[in-house]
Amino acid sequence: MTEQQSAPAGVAWPAVRPEVVAEVVAGLSARLQKRLDGAAAKLAERPVQRSGDDWRIEVDEETALVLHAPGGVVRSQADVRCGCLLAPACVHRAAAVTVCRLADADTEPEPAADPVPVPGDGTPETGTAAGPDADPGTAPDTAPEAGSGGPLTPGELAAARHLHRAAAAALAAGVGGAGAVLQAELLRAAHRARLAGLHRPAAAAVAVVTQVRAARSGEPDHRLAALVAGLRELLDLTTGLTAGRGDLAALRGTARQAYREAGGLRLYGLFAEPVLTATHAGVLTWAVDATGRLSTVAEVMPHADPTTAAPQAVGAGNRAVRLGDALLSHREFTRAGLAVQGATRSATGRLGAGGSVRAVRASGAAWTAEPVAGLWAEPPAAQVARALAAAALSYETRPAGSDLLFLDVTLLGAAPYGPVGAPQLLADCAGLVVALRTAHEHPGLAYRGNLALLATAPGLRLRVIGRLERAERPELRLLAVGAPPTGPEPGEPALALPADRAARVNLGLERLQTADLTLATATGPAVPDAEAHPGTPAGLALPDTPEAAGAQAGQDGPAAPVHLLARRVEQAVTGGRQGLALGAGRVDTGRAELRAAGLTTGAALLEALGTAAANHPRDVFGRVVADDHAAFTTAWLAAACYGEELASALCAGGWQRRDQVKAGS
Repeated sequence: MTEQQSAPAGVAWPAVRPEVVAEVVAGLSARLQKRLDGAAAKLAERPVQRSGDDWRIEVDEETALVLHAPGGVVRSQADVRCGCLLAPACVHRAAAVTVCRLADADTEPEPAADPVPVPGDGTPETGTAAGPDADPGTAPDTAPEAGSGGPLTPGELAAARHLHRAAAAALAAGVGGAGAVLQAELLRAAHRARLAGLHRPAAAAVAVVTQVRAARSGEPDHRLAALVAGLRELLDLTTGLTAGRGDLAALRGTARQAYREAGGLRLYGLFAEPVLTATHAGVLTWAVDATGRLSTVAEVMPHADPTTAAPQAVGAGNRAVRLGDALLSHREFTRAGLAVQGATRSATGRLGAGGSVRAVRASGAAWTAEPVAGLWAEPPAAQVARALAAAALSYETRPAGSDLLFLDVTLLGAAPYGPVGAPQLLADCAGLVVALRTAHEHPGLAYRGNLALLATAPGLRLRVIGRLERAERPELRLLAVGAPPTGPEPGEPALALPADRAARVNLGLERLQTADLTLATATGPAVPDAEAHPGTPAGLALPDTPEAAGAQAGQDGPAAPVHLLARRVEQAVTGGRQGLALGAGRVDTGRAELRAAGLTTGAALLEALGTAAANHPRDVFGRVVADDHAAFTTAWLAAACYGEELASALCAGGWQRRDQVKAGS
């Protein structure tokens, strides 16, 4: 496999619009297209020099490339200039745009552009063009009519089919076979879909190409699960559009967020989390209004150097909140409040910062006082059901904070958890053992150190905010912690925070110190035992084997072998159709185990996937001929969607208390 390399240490490459990549690569001859991956790998090793808006790369002693990128983004073919004799139809130009990271397809930022909005999961939204100062309800010329749920036009249908075929080809090729030419074709289909008004599938396609590039280059933040989810969403969207079923308005999506008048708002700061992705860094601050509805304010900007991204995200917490004349930072806002007049807010809870918005600092509210305390009133199982249901919605219709859980817990300390017995910080939540995990693993953020310190205080009662981790056993990615509704008992561990921190900690931005915890005394209350809390490791002792760890973690028997189906779905993405066909023996074994576990539908889907992968059409001489991969794509999508629904069901079941489960059975 030829890998797409990232730029060496020094000046980072600029970003490039996806349609520019498609246009430049399409201008190559078939002979040069075959050399493109190798040329891109060699070019990525060349040093980059920047002078203003121009990036210069010396290809060799006689040839130089110049990328004109105002604001760090190459916007047209004319901005990619090469001095070789074959230019503009040379492989150097195509290699350069292949090495550059992809810019937001719908954003045209100026050098001093406003931050891009971010969705509730803390990731910059792909395909968003509205900045904080965007006027409410504005949209680009290419945007479809709001709420357009009518049948697809011939142009939309043709664009959706083109995008579906390109996505199917990428799936069949796998990561190893999805080179620059195939990526460019997918980007060309995405651009056509965007021009037709199919903004959601177009953004999904660009995200898939970004993830494929990360996988091929071995970037440390690449996650195979994210690539699988991206391909599943893209194929699901194009399948629904081409079949004309479902909510067509939601399948089309919108080019940018629509802001609506919200009038006067009394906001109470809740917490803030750092945003750190391959291209953006900043902070996302959460607030709750008097009705209990969650809203967000973001300060997220692109970064050119991954080594400075984490400090940029942490430092953004000290930048001023962009709402009216409010003179407080994001970190201060988490412990204070705002009185806003003329507020605008999107359906996802994003607050606008237009010229008509007026905001002044006001008092905040404790997590134990209304209206904030109402967030913790919902039972944990109901919160999990809400989070899982929201995950299936499109970003445009997903309420802010729908994936957040608000729980009261008692720390149990670090102990083995799960089938492999990996030590994790465990907590008791209303009789249920929950594993608390870091929200982000980057060492430059405070999450890891803070959880390590909390693990030294078993028995500590906390009010926590976290993001649901979909797993068979309850798991939560911890974002913020605070003092519980009632004070500690004598000898019980407790938070001992300074008064200006309002009894709460933003775990990604602020570092806990040993002095911030009062540990339990020898006569203090003991850690809850296994009889009082089913699934708690007895005495928190480390077991000798992983099998013992699984038993101590409350496993009532062998787990459902859903991983057998998930592995084949992932194998198809990494190795393509050919790789899955070569693993027919593993498919047969997995099918038998699924059927033995009672998952007959999963077994049937796995069998269909293996059959479709191996069933290549052949000519009269027995030679394999090319096809459109329709049967294989349909079988893969069915297996992926089934696995997604099954994983959600198992996650919801894991959060049910054992006595409730038995009562309902």
